[in-house]
Amino acid sequence: MIRAFFVAYGLASYATFLGIYAWLALFVGDWLLPRTIDRPAGGNIAAALAVDLLLLGAFAAQHSIMARPAFKVAWTRIVPHPIERSTYMFASSFVLALLIWFWQPIPAVIWNVQHPVGWWLLVALFIAGWLLVPGVSLMISHFDLFGLRQVWLHFTGRDYEPLPFRTPLAYAFVRHPLYIAWMLAFWATPTMTAGHLLFAVAMTGYMLAAAVVEERDLVHYFGEHYLDYRRRVPMFIPGLKWGNRLEQRRETARP
Repeated sequence: MIRAFFVAYGLASYATFLGIYAWLALFVGDWLLPRTIDRPAGGNIAAALAVDLLLLGAFAAQHSIMARPAFKVAWTRIVPHPIERSTYMFASSFVLALLIWFWQPIPAVIWNVQHPVGWWLLVALFIAGWLLVPGVSLMISHFDLFGLRQVWLHFTGRDYEPLPFRTPLAYAFVRHPLYIAWMLAFWATPTMTAGHLLFAVAMTGYMLAAAVVEERDLVHYFGEHYLDYRRRVPMFIPGLKWGNRLEQRRETARP
């Protein structure tokens, strides 16, 4: 009975995230919804900035704290291991829903591309970004990332085993294609307002910091396999080698 409940819980978590993901795409794109990243405009700018920074900080805190191995060790004393990831996804969905619902637009226009070619190019990049996020996750660990693999293994009576280190498709060219997809989704817009810019800058800053922390954890877990990968493959920009050379110097300088 408990195994069936865990599967239902995992599926509910996954479905909730998909719904919030679609809502977030419409919110950031300023499409269809009455409340978006840019609408309705109005209110005190200083108050709007304070609220938005608080919401962005809550997002960063939840993702950073709950993703850390030390927190997971303590957390799984309360939450069973098979649904730890699903619970994380529920928490992430909740924080994203709060951000969307309470976001205060800051309507000052930073850029507004009206030429049809530029407008369609930016819209196409925006759509590509939102499609690439799930697409990139499917390349390597989609069902593990969203907790479905964990609850299914538990349901079938098998122990959870971490996935092996692999670098398929986009991961052969950059180490963090998922973050690149998110950046496209957040930055590609024909009309960039001050509020949207704040959102994009904060999310990008968070992802850059998260990438550094994640790589530290990956080096600790995979050792030389990940170090070799990091030497060969750039972090974000295909073909960019200077960052790899800098990392090699730092590794050589370590005692």
